[in-house]
Formats: sequence, structure tokens, C-alpha cells
Amino acid sequence: MNLKKKRMSITMNMRPEGLTKKQIRGKILLKLKTQEEPDRKRKSKIIKRKLFKEKVFKKAKRVMFYVSFDGEVDTKEMIKESIKLGKIVAVPACRKNRLIRPCKLGKCAKLRKGLYGIYEPAIKKFMNLKYLDLVIVPGVAFDKEGNRLGRGKGYYDRFLKKIPKKTVSLGLAFDFQILPFVPATPTDVKLQKILSN
Repeated sequence: MNLKKKRMSITMNMRPEGLTKKQIRGKILLKLKTQEEPDRKRKSKIIKRKLFKEKVFKKAKRVMFYVSFDGEVDTKEMIKESIKLGKIVAVPACRKNRLIRPCKLGKCAKLRKGLYGIYEPAIKKFMNLKYLDLVIVPGVAFDKEGNRLGRGKGYYDRFLKKIPKKTVSLGLAFDFQILPFVPATPTDVKLQKILSN
């Protein structure tokens, strides 16, 4: 994993092994929301550079990104540049049955707010899961084992269980989102790689 040891320190004086998922989620979400915007942009650019240097990204023809919101690692420039590079880009559309479907995103695609205020394509052109080469996954917190703590709805865990084994799952995180330990249950799906600033 691309996780540097110096970034494995516990943030905010937090001992994650003694906290519940809900408690960890609350602390990290607060940190995401209160991070200064110039810092968020600067760190997101560092993560973008790392992603674009990754062999798996260079080889990928079809990439599914998340549309960043609420202080997450900014993916908007990553999406634009990926389309310019000729990659087929998809973003998630959330359904009320707690399922995600990848939607193809063109150069001039219009986005509108969907469930939970997350932007998704106004016109849905769904993509078959079997064609995805790489899935870029959001998260609230991650650990060195690839465990991921999401927002608690289970959308991505359900989705990641359905993608083909050949499809690489990769998380993007700020350094303070990387913890030594994230509580996991049998229904949680580990990521294959995590990139941080």
C-alpha cells in the first residue's frame, strides 16, 4: 500500500481501537468539513498526481470515480483530465434500495443532485460492471489493511461485492483519514489500495 509510516499516526488524539464506527465517523467527518479549502485543494492535487502515476490507472480504459462532496478528496479535476486522456469515465448513481449503478459521464454531461445531495448525471447511461477496470472509492476513514469506513449506508460495500475480481478498488484519503485501525465486520469490503497526500 502507498501509506507512509509517518501518516499512520493517530489524528485528533484519537484511539480508534476504543471507538465505535459511529464515533470515528463523527470525528473524521468534522475534520473533513472544517479543513481549510486551500489545504483541501492542495492535498487533492498531490493525491491526483499520485493516482495518475499509478500503473493500474494508466492501464485502465474504464474508470469509475465518485463525485466529491462534503470536504472529500476533490475528484472533479481528476474526472475532467481522465476524460481528456480518452478514458471512459463513470460516476455512481445511488438508488433508494441502497444500490449504486455506474453511469457513463461524457465531456458535456450535466450533473444534478441525487440522493443525499450527491451529484450524479442528469441523464443516466448505465455501464455494465464487468467492463470497469478501476473503481475509485470514497471513504471516511481507512487503515493499512485496506479496511474502509464509509458513511454508514453500506452502498459501496454492496457495490464492491458485485464488481469482477479483476477490477481494482482504490481509495483516496487525506492523511488524517488514515488510521492504524478501522473496525470492520464481515459485510465490509477491503480495498486493494489506498492513496493519500
